[in-house]
Amino acid sequence: MRFIVCFLGLILSAFVYADAPPASDTPPPVFTLTTNAFLDAGALPVLYTCDDKDVSPELSWTNPPAKTQAFALIIEDPVGKLDKKYQWVVYDLPANTAELTEGLTNLPAGAMTGKNSYGKTNYMGPCPPKGSVNTYSLTLYALNQKLALPANTDAESVQKAIQAHTVQKAAITMVYSRWP
Repeated sequence: MRFIVCFLGLILSAFVYADAPPASDTPPPVFTLTTNAFLDAGALPVLYTCDDKDVSPELSWTNPPAKTQAFALIIEDPVGKLDKKYQWVVYDLPANTAELTEGLTNLPAGAMTGKNSYGKTNYMGPCPPKGSVNTYSLTLYALNQKLALPANTDAESVQKAIQAHTVQKAAITMVYSRWP
């Protein structure tokens, strides 16, 4: 009798779990920011700096979170904890955007630029003082809504608005040095 009860229990559990989705050991895809211009944490080619053409590098990203409604991109030189220099501030990039081309002159429709630390709204490549080495961070924020800030909003205000709406972020770094 015990055998029959155990056997029926096994059959019943097979039916109960037959419709359950299979367990997956595969983690969800990672939100990633990449570029073909340089290696993450690598040296930035002079083309993208004040010492040459000062054009923006190509950037692309994959696997944004499902709740993404817009993106924001900030390139900064974290000189110190209290003193940051913003090189490029872009926000309200449409959620279907997956790349920015090298030397970008026109943003996708609806995207906005904020003022960098030099009062400009365009990309300004790294330009550290001669004799120094600086590390710059490029951070792409997946946002749960557009920021809807006015054009030319200063970098600090954009950064503050980003913090309230970030779903996830992806980042890469680049290093640039200038020698006398």
